[in-house]
Amino acid sequence: MPIDPSQALGAELGEGQTSYTKDQVILYHLGVGAGQPATDPKELEYTYEKNLKVLPSFGVIPTFGSMGNIAKVPGMKFDFAMLLHGEQDLVVHQPIPPEATLTNKVRIAEIWDKRKAALVVLEVDSADESGEPLFTNRFSLFLRGEGGFGGESGPKVGNVAPEREPDGVVERPSLPQQALIYRLSGDKNPLHADPEFAKLAGFDTPITHGLCSYGIVCKAIVDDVLGGDVTKVARYQARFAGVAFPGETYVVSYWNEGDKIVFEAKSKERDAKIISNAAITVRS
Repeated sequence: MPIDPSQALGAELGEGQTSYTKDQVILYHLGVGAGQPATDPKELEYTYEKNLKVLPSFGVIPTFGSMGNIAKVPGMKFDFAMLLHGEQDLVVHQPIPPEATLTNKVRIAEIWDKRKAALVVLEVDSADESGEPLFTNRFSLFLRGEGGFGGESGPKVGNVAPEREPDGVVERPSLPQQALIYRLSGDKNPLHADPEFAKLAGFDTPITHGLCSYGIVCKAIVDDVLGGDVTKVARYQARFAGVAFPGETYVVSYWNEGDKIVFEAKSKERDAKIISNAAITVRS
């Protein structure tokens, strides 16, 4: 049995340091659609270092390198080609600074048996130079073919959209080269750039990164619902319901539910869901 929860659950993947600069923050923002129009004062807050603010979803970027040791954990042998990113949960403990040096601590927080797959939740705690918590990421990894080990199936997916008309709808176009820009923030998977590789994976053309869509939708909610105030985001949860293609327009429907904004996004061109069961918890 490749996945053995008795060995893997709770395992720590080690501790590592990473740092980022304002240029990396700006590049990330461009990768999730900032800068349209280029001279808009509100867009310049994302793309020009003079008054730079940081979109909360940037918190996923400094954690990539810290998760590479998952394959070395006893009980975690699996085929990386069968891995899908199912959900992302980001808790922002304090506003993210435009430059920082971080310490990341990674552990396997949960393992659920989905019968035809295993759902593994990697938790990454990131702290600043003073040791204060900055943000916590929970990556839900869907490992196809690794289920059936007899464990519990886990909790049901939350943040279900209410059965009423949305309180608002926001549209966000993406660029034909959106994935080519976003990949420069660290995810160099050829699925998002190489047409031949994409065809091998069953797609006619390269697809947009799930976490790129995660950022595009976050920016839409922050800008249009929270007045551009990035500090109001305390938590951002989302499920990757389907793929997006560069150049598509995201249609984001949202519902105000107390201290939460529940939302989902679909492709305008294909009327196909991209992100579902999503919510931003608003900081009081």
